[in-house]
Amino acid sequence: MAPGRYRFEGFLLDPRDRQLRLDDTRVELNARYLDALALLVSEQGRLVSKDRFLEEVWRGVPVTDEALTQCIRTLRRQLGDDAGRPRFIETVPKHGYRFIATVERLDEEPSATPAPPSVSPTGAARAGTLPEIAFLSVAGMVGGGAAGALGGLFYGFVGASQPLQGGMGAASVLLVLICLTVLVGLIGGVGVGVGIASAGFASGRPGPWSILGGALAGMIVGAVVKLLGTDAFDLLFGQTPGDITGATEGALLGAAVGLGAWLASRGSRSLPLRRSVAATALAGGAAGAAIPLLGGRLMGGSLDQLATRFPQSRLRLDQIGALFGETGLGPVSQVVTAALEGALFSACVVAAMILARRSLSGGGWRALLDAAAGPRP
Repeated sequence: MAPGRYRFEGFLLDPRDRQLRLDDTRVELNARYLDALALLVSEQGRLVSKDRFLEEVWRGVPVTDEALTQCIRTLRRQLGDDAGRPRFIETVPKHGYRFIATVERLDEEPSATPAPPSVSPTGAARAGTLPEIAFLSVAGMVGGGAAGALGGLFYGFVGASQPLQGGMGAASVLLVLICLTVLVGLIGGVGVGVGIASAGFASGRPGPWSILGGALAGMIVGAVVKLLGTDAFDLLFGQTPGDITGATEGALLGAAVGLGAWLASRGSRSLPLRRSVAATALAGGAAGAAIPLLGGRLMGGSLDQLATRFPQSRLRLDQIGALFGETGLGPVSQVVTAALEGALFSACVVAAMILARRSLSGGGWRALLDAAAGPRP
């Protein structure tokens, strides 16, 4: 958008000084919303498309159309505008928005001090990148941890329902499995979250790069977890737990989460928000089901492998196999449990990241991250 100051119906907008004033009173707007208003006003009656808002205001941060709707709603409230009878912002259904008030462009006053160096669009797009990546990654970690807790409850209740030897109660089995699955979920969630968020910033906009970012991050996390897990068991017990989940499984599941994140970032232009999360669960479920068919294992298969390699183990998942007429965790039960795990993990991670993006675009966290990133040009 062009630099300068703008006056319209008693308001004075100064994008460079980051202020909107009504007469002598400052009107509070967070950084994103001020950028959105400046873009609308600078176009002076020309249509501003939704894609342009995402590119120039959100600068590649994946958000849904709901974030833009909330932005326009807040701008109207602060301007005293009415969507039904607009004086300032007119909605052009399915296309974007137009600023319809008369705008007076004010020439900038000469300054005795040199102007600050200009920043290229690429540099502006990267402002606040690291704090936002960190925030989205933490959201992915929270989602992964939630999925791990739910999975641990399931496997814990199944394992605790088996006859147990003395000294090991059902509550202990449940607690141990929840702690294990939550830890794995946290590690997987933060890894995939970093990959997806980083891919979005590297490409400059949300898109299919999220799939690649999720796959690469999942592959790395899976490889590291498998390496540490096998080494730890070899060190402590003198033998490895077998072919537990690793890089291939992580890559497939990470790609499914990346696909869901991409669909969610497209918002109502592709799928409504709930359907985006549902689509993520379907993608994750398909990836999870494919893993045992390709010879791999997710958590259920890894736990069963662990119990098989250590005959004295008190963990048994036989009841799951019994539901499908199998002895132990057979091929069918492995496919079903892996599909459920993939769907749960993908949906929880993407849902958490969507909520994080909403809070970023909604104000409070946005202001905090802007402060952490330093002054913006």
